[in-house]
Amino acid sequence: MLFVDRAVVEVTAGTGGSGSDAFRREAFVPHGGPAGGDGGRGGHVILEVDAQLSTLLDVSYRRHHRAGRGQHGRGNNMTGRDGQDLVVNVPPGTVARDQATDEVLGELLEPGQRLIVARGGRGGRGNARFATPTRRAPTRWERGEEGEHRVLELELKLIADVALVGAPNAGKSTFLAAVSEAQPRIADYPFTTLQPNLGVVKLPDFRTFVIADIPGIIEGAHEGRGLGLQFLRHVERTRSLALLVPVDGVDPQAEYDLLRRELAGHSDALARIPHCLVLTKADLLGPDDAAPKLEAPEAWGVFVLSAVARQGLGPVVEALWARTREITSDAREEEEEWWTP
Repeated sequence: MLFVDRAVVEVTAGTGGSGSDAFRREAFVPHGGPAGGDGGRGGHVILEVDAQLSTLLDVSYRRHHRAGRGQHGRGNNMTGRDGQDLVVNVPPGTVARDQATDEVLGELLEPGQRLIVARGGRGGRGNARFATPTRRAPTRWERGEEGEHRVLELELKLIADVALVGAPNAGKSTFLAAVSEAQPRIADYPFTTLQPNLGVVKLPDFRTFVIADIPGIIEGAHEGRGLGLQFLRHVERTRSLALLVPVDGVDPQAEYDLLRRELAGHSDALARIPHCLVLTKADLLGPDDAAPKLEAPEAWGVFVLSAVARQGLGPVVEALWARTREITSDAREEEEEWWTP
C-alpha cells in the first residue's frame, strides 16, 4: 500500500440556517404575535482517529470536504435542524495545521479522538427573538452565519516506542524483520527502504512494543538531502532511538557522530530523545576480530549483534523494552505530579 504522510485539504463547515419571519393567529395580539423560529447551526467538519488507518492515502483522494448547512427556522417557533457534521477519518499520529496561519489546530493520537477543524455557522434568530413590550410585532430576522473555511495541512507522525536510525544499508530493515513480523524490503543497495515500516516486537509474558524503521540518513539529511528530512519527523514521538552502525564501515565512529549531528540539526527535541548504539553485521567479523569501540558517552547502552545470523538479538530487544517502560513510567509520574493539587 502506498504510504502517504502529507495531505492538503480544504474544509468548509455548514452555513447556519436563517431565522423565520412568521406570525401566529391570536386574539388581541398585533398580527397574531411573532412566531418565527431560529435557524439551525451549520455542521462542523471533524477529524476522528481511526486505528485501522496507517496513512493519509484515503484523505488525499478527496480535496474538498464540506459539512451540511443548517435548516431555516419555521413558524410556530420551530427551530431549524442543525446541519449534519462531516467526520473525516485519519490515522493515529495526525497533526492538523492551518495553512494560512501555520497554526497547529491539534494532534490526534488516541483511537476515537476527535478534533473540530471547521465550526459550523450560528443559526440566525427568528422574529420571535426580537419581540419587546413596545415592539410586539417585529419583522426583523437574521440570516445564518457562514461556516468556517480552512485549508488544512495534515501531517502524519508515526507513533512508535523505538525508532531505528542509521545510514543506508546499516541493517535497519534486516533487524526489524528479525525481531518482528514486519516484512520490509531488503536488498544490498542504498536506499532500499523508501518509506517507514512499523513492526511489533513480541516478548514472553505478553510484552510488546513497536519499532519504526525509517529510510537511511546521509550527511545533510536535515537540510533536505536524501530521504532523511522527509521522514525524520516520524521519530519525534518515539520514546527511544536505536542508532545502528555497521561494524564493516570505513569509519564507524564518524558514522555514529554523523547520525548524532543530523538528529540535532533537525531539532533539539529529537537530539534529546534517549538513544542506544547498536553495532550491526557482527557476522562479518573474523573469529579473532573484536567489534570496534566507539565513544558514545550519551548512549544509554551499546550492543553488538548480527540480525542475519540471529546473534545478540535477545539482549537488545529486552533492553529496548525495559528502557521504553522506564521512560513511559517517568513520563506518567511527571504528569501526575503536574496535576496533583
